Amino acid sequence: MKKTSLILTALSFSLCSTAVMAYEQDKTYQFTILHTNDLHGHFWQNDKGEFGLAAQKTLVDRVKKEVEAKGGAVIVLNAGDVNTGIPESDLQDARPDLEGMNAIGYEAMTLGNHEFDYPLQLLDMQEKWAKFPFLGANVYNAKTGKPLVKPYILLNKAGLKVAVVGLTTEDTAKLGNPQYMSLVRFDDPTATAKKVLAELNKNEKPDVKIALTHMGYYYDGQFGSNAPGDVSMARNLDKSAFDVIVGAHSHDTVCVDDKGVWIKDYRPGQPCKPDYQNGTWIMQAGEWGKFLGRADFEFKNGVTKLVNYQLIPVNLKQKIKTPDGKTEYRYYTEEIPQDAEVLALLKTYQDKGDKLLNVKVGETKGKLEGDRAVVRFKQTNLGRLAAEVQRQKTGADVGLVNSGVVRDSIADGNVSYRDILKVLPFGNAVSYVDFTGKELQDYLSVVALKEVDSGGYPQFSGDISMLVDFTHKKIHDIKIKGEPLNMTKKYRLSVPNYSAAGGDGYPVITSHPAYVDTGFIDADVMKEYFQKNSPIDAAKFKPKGEIIYR
Repeated sequence: MKKTSLILTALSFSLCSTAVMAYEQDKTYQFTILHTNDLHGHFWQNDKGEFGLAAQKTLVDRVKKEVEAKGGAVIVLNAGDVNTGIPESDLQDARPDLEGMNAIGYEAMTLGNHEFDYPLQLLDMQEKWAKFPFLGANVYNAKTGKPLVKPYILLNKAGLKVAVVGLTTEDTAKLGNPQYMSLVRFDDPTATAKKVLAELNKNEKPDVKIALTHMGYYYDGQFGSNAPGDVSMARNLDKSAFDVIVGAHSHDTVCVDDKGVWIKDYRPGQPCKPDYQNGTWIMQAGEWGKFLGRADFEFKNGVTKLVNYQLIPVNLKQKIKTPDGKTEYRYYTEEIPQDAEVLALLKTYQDKGDKLLNVKVGETKGKLEGDRAVVRFKQTNLGRLAAEVQRQKTGADVGLVNSGVVRDSIADGNVSYRDILKVLPFGNAVSYVDFTGKELQDYLSVVALKEVDSGGYPQFSGDISMLVDFTHKKIHDIKIKGEPLNMTKKYRLSVPNYSAAGGDGYPVITSHPAYVDTGFIDADVMKEYFQKNSPIDAAKFKPKGEIIYR
């Protein structure tokens, strides 16, 4: 009798519903998403004691304890780009970051574009180190046509079936290291999402659907020269196709005001509400683990409702002036203690990184000048060296770096890898473009006129000379190797990929058909140059008036 009753109940439910869902009717479920993105090697706190995975562990554990005590469940996600940024991490292939994430309890990470800075064998090794899956529904092995990693995962969270779908920007094809990009195919994320959602809805019938994306947040869908991001995807899918998009790539704190306008100057500790587009919440937590995004949801009868959202600062500090005129750094909110076990684990990697960074890579004869008060005002030997090593690496005719990438000088004597990373700390990739003489002239007509005392002021290398007329905003008498610029001849120009993408107001050249991002990091290229050519004679790179300003 009891068995028959159960069969009839199940049958009646299936007849009155289009799909038998996992949840119970009229029951309220609670779950919380904790999210980070664009870690870029910041497993360790900075010199002010900000962020770091040991403090993040404490914070995640607190939230888990609170949520689970109320019968809810927690999902911990990262939206990609664990690689490239901090030398202690880079030198150890991001293993300290992944081990820290293991200890915290991350459940998935989507592939970011910087996961393709290195050979695919390293990505395979990183997958083995991680105790959580890497996701990428639109990323395929170009030779076999098979998915490179899992397209999605299904989680059981307090009785709810939760699908997490990974999606990676198509721009990775041009942002990743070109040596490896022929091995990988990146399909359109929105088209892929439609296909995967149809499959999930037919076969798995998840209660909650999360897109874990590395595509970028572009307010109001204005993605410019970038591939479309989260807002565009949400608008081009069916309404509420995903309940949530947890994003990355653009390093934004996605907080909007009551009118839905993005708060670009978001201040840590301010109330925060994620963007809402076409029935989907879109969130992103800045960069480097500076914030832990916390989204608390209720689910009832097939409807997912956001009840609370925070971007929790992880020991972020503000610079203030004290009454006696001194400078102090104070926490925006509370201080979060570092988890002792995770701190001890990560310290072994930090100490190992320190040893690697202190290794001598070469030496100089004479000081290489990179002081901000000098390099942003005139051509210097270090500015020229930074441009020259990139020019030689790419076989370019002309090398150029914006002076803002040069952050320190190199003293006379022995040079360590740490010294080089102080000069070039941003991990910009070396890129180049093959221009006609006319295109090069047009480009230089913008770049060479960048004012002094700005990061855009250019440093040149190669056998180039010209007259820069600030008064009339024109350049004259451009010569390459002593010959006047030929308007139809091809010339190769090397630039940091930051500048190529429009950084410091440079013309965007990333869409030029002859543009190539090599994926080689500027500091590594300079390190290689020192190893091969030391001692470096600073006088050899002294400008000799080739670039004349008036």
